[in-house]
Amino acid sequence: MKKIFQLVPVGSVLKRDDKTLIRIYDPYADALLGLEQFSHIIVFYWFDENDDPQKRSVLRVHPRGDKKNPLTGVFATRSPARPNLIATTPCKIKKIETPDIVIDEIDAFHGSPVIDIKPWFPLRDPNAVIRTPAWAK
Repeated sequence: MKKIFQLVPVGSVLKRDDKTLIRIYDPYADALLGLEQFSHIIVFYWFDENDDPQKRSVLRVHPRGDKKNPLTGVFATRSPARPNLIATTPCKIKKIETPDIVIDEIDAFHGSPVIDIKPWFPLRDPNAVIRTPAWAK
C-alpha cells in the first residue's frame, strides 16, 4: 500500500562569500541544544532543483555521470535523480551560532531545503569490512 508522506523543511542551506551554513528556522532552533558537542553532522536535504516527474522516474544511471561506469540502479549510487529526492551529506561543524550551524562545505545549492540533521557517530564496529564497487574509488 502506498502512503504519502509530508516533509517539512527545518532550515535551508546558505552560501555567502566564503561562508557556508545551515540556517535552522525559528520553530526548530531549540533542537540545536547539545549539537555543539559534536564535530560532524549528517545533513538531509531535498534536491529541490531536480524535482520534476522525469528525474523522479530515472531508476538507472552511469555513476558520476561517466558513461565509462556501468549502468547502475540509483539505489546503488548517490545520483540526484531518484524517486525521492532526499540527499545526505556529512559536514564538519565549524561553529554554532544559533540559529545557524556554520559548516566547512556541503554539496548542496544555496537555498536547498534542509529536512533533518543528525549528529555523526563513528562506526560502532571499528573492525567492519567495507566494500564498494571499483567505480566508487
